[in-house]
Amino acid sequence: MTDEDALAQFSLPADIADRDAIRAAFTAELTRLDMDHELILCLAVQLFSIGEVADSLLIWQAKRRNMDLGWSIDVQLLCGAGVEATRTYLSSSAEEAAPRAFEHLEACIAEGDFEEWSVGGWIASYQSYYGLDETSS
Repeated sequence: MTDEDALAQFSLPADIADRDAIRAAFTAELTRLDMDHELILCLAVQLFSIGEVADSLLIWQAKRRNMDLGWSIDVQLLCGAGVEATRTYLSSSAEEAAPRAFEHLEACIAEGDFEEWSVGGWIASYQSYYGLDETSS
């Protein structure tokens, strides 16, 4: 699967009905030795677009996987359910990675990384990035 395949199969924004399939593809790609960083980013964006707060830790796992993914997966992609919902989830989650993800998110908020930010705006920017916006047709 390529990022183009993922966009054709799951679209952007993705449908919640495809969440399990996207998660499965995302997890499988993360385990490959020759993982496709562009595909992982695309699947992360699709999970983000669904807006399920529990996906924030899966996206965090990918962000922490290696330096390339750390740079390409923006912290904002943790917040598909919104900043406050993600803060609440991460601060109360018993998952081992949650405290570090929460600390990183808090630091990025304090640095202003979420000023004038919105889920819809972020989805629109990725639609443009992938050539899915109306102006790219």
